[in-house]
Amino acid sequence: MLTRLTRGLVAVGLTLTIAACATAPAADIAPPPMKQTDAKTQLESGKKF
Repeated sequence: MLTRLTRGLVAVGLTLTIAACATAPAADIAPPPMKQTDAKTQLESGKKF
């Protein structure tokens, strides 16, 4: 009976561990938005953003 209880607890623990890892949120890998440049920077660099 003790072996059966131990196996049951191990199975529950393993299931909870897998469930906790599976529900981890995905990392946001989007780059940060570009900073708006002012008129002086645009004139000095020669680029229009």
